[in-house]
Amino acid sequence: MLPGYDTPTDAAPIVRKTAIIDRELLRLCVDVAALQETRLSGEGSLREDNSTFFWKGREIGERREHGVGFAVRNSFLSCCEQTKSMSERLTTLRLKTTSGPVTLISAYAPTMKAPPEVKDMFYEDLRKCQENVRGSDKLMLLGDFNARVGNKRNNWTHCIGPYGIGNMNENGQRLLELCTSLSLCITNTYFQNRDVHKVTWKHPRSGHWHQLDFIITRRSDLRHVLNSRTYHSADCDTDHSLVMTKSRFTPKKIHSAESVCRRVKINTKAIQEDTL
Repeated sequence: MLPGYDTPTDAAPIVRKTAIIDRELLRLCVDVAALQETRLSGEGSLREDNSTFFWKGREIGERREHGVGFAVRNSFLSCCEQTKSMSERLTTLRLKTTSGPVTLISAYAPTMKAPPEVKDMFYEDLRKCQENVRGSDKLMLLGDFNARVGNKRNNWTHCIGPYGIGNMNENGQRLLELCTSLSLCITNTYFQNRDVHKVTWKHPRSGHWHQLDFIITRRSDLRHVLNSRTYHSADCDTDHSLVMTKSRFTPKKIHSAESVCRRVKINTKAIQEDTL
């Protein structure tokens, strides 16, 4: 997940910047990246040497702000279904894998300064977006939520793990309320990483680091997540750090009646040879 993909308005730097991100994703072995705050107009795609970028922004002619998207490794394109966008803050991508379909949601939440009605609309849209995901799909929600969920898990035991960091703010409470109602959990808080590998954004004035970007999944899918942590080494010209998760999806074992019969053991000790 790569928040803060801020792109200039002229066409030439767009290509240059996607090329930079493309090289960084290859170096870090990232197959699919969710992008936030792309600041690109309209909806489109762009192919680079190693990855193809998809984006959804505000309408052409409107102010360039917000924007979400994905970067998908070119070798994975055959596994992708067409992206579906609800707004310049929410877009989805469905992957077909040998372990079954996986739906990814890229989200960019309003900041703390946004009006309450804007926040209400975003979380209502996010709820609808998540509820439209098929129950058979694995779900990964990746986003810059501009929220701090903190480390106090007493009231949020089903969606926060034991390794949170910092204090919760108002945006964090909104996010946790959504996670509680939809049985979602914030994977960043379930792994014992160093604090530097939990924080994702440095406040420009105070210099304090905060955890604002999260990778969220259904509680039933948490067992497939191996780790979620921050990588500050990614050089993509953004004030947010790359948050990456490693997940492993394995197909469900199906025991047929035929296979059960093949595994039946015969007790040879109970067989006695007849004497003539």
